[in-house]
Amino acid sequence: MRTKALLLISGGLDSAVAAKVVLQQGIELEALNFVSPFCQCRKGCSDLAMLAGELGVKLHVATLLEEYLDVVKNPKHGYGSNMNPCIDCRILMFRKAKARMGEIGASFVVTGEVLGQRPMSQHKEALAIIDKESGLEGLVLRPLSARFLPTTKAEKEGWIDRELLLSIKGRSRKKQIELASTYRISGYSCPSGGCLLTDPGFTKRLRDLLTYCPDPSLNDIELLKVGRHFRLSAFAKLVVGRNREENEKLRRLCKNGDTLLEVPNYSCPVSIARGSLSKEDALVSARIEARYSDAPRDRPVNVTCRTMDGQVETFKVKSAVDEELFALRIG
Repeated sequence: MRTKALLLISGGLDSAVAAKVVLQQGIELEALNFVSPFCQCRKGCSDLAMLAGELGVKLHVATLLEEYLDVVKNPKHGYGSNMNPCIDCRILMFRKAKARMGEIGASFVVTGEVLGQRPMSQHKEALAIIDKESGLEGLVLRPLSARFLPTTKAEKEGWIDRELLLSIKGRSRKKQIELASTYRISGYSCPSGGCLLTDPGFTKRLRDLLTYCPDPSLNDIELLKVGRHFRLSAFAKLVVGRNREENEKLRRLCKNGDTLLEVPNYSCPVSIARGSLSKEDALVSARIEARYSDAPRDRPVNVTCRTMDGQVETFKVKSAVDEELFALRIG
């Protein structure tokens, strides 16, 4: 009976190459992918399934929402350069991986991590912390950098030949790209990271959200990814679309309690006011909506404010001035 391992697969280059290195040693792999609301460059489920099929491994997808948000709000090991809790994020994923190991009868975990590639979570001390606190100490094989790392149980037990593992480190992916060509892997996604928590603008919007809404919904998180954001008051914010695609997304994200703003008879963005709007908040929102429309700025124009229950109010306002936008803009 072949030894079975659990592969943590992102859909990217490194995990795909790591899978091939291990598969060539006769190990049976099952792939586990985590869905996070903060990842902007992940494969879609269909693309991941195609990559898993290319590798010849079964794919299981797990969603991390509330638990992940708890980690983002209170990371034991702190943040990276912005609001990225990389070490705590990996610990959470590895704990979930440990549970999945038990379900499928896997003997160890395989990852595509490369020593020195990520400054916060991929140095030796961080890797040791992640393995220990997740309960996977000695059970995580990192085949791309294994020759630089302590011997794992898989190697000690003879399931894996250490001499056939690799010695890659640093941020360059030249070697992995060469190996992908050798292994004929073509279905991986872009080789750069896509975590929104490393983006300064997104981080500012997230901090603002958590300040005024400590327990946001997934819809609230998704709204952070779209448009220009303005803090109207402690109770309300405005999000203004930047193009047709964002306008469509905003319409889909609009929910009960929101107010949808548009300027009749002019090309305009879709804007969502979310929260408890005062009369002043509504007027400010209307002025901002007018500012980003094609309506003339030198005279008042009508702006419609439509609630999700069908109530409509029209404000005749002049466009907001740049100083007002600057004072209210988030990120």
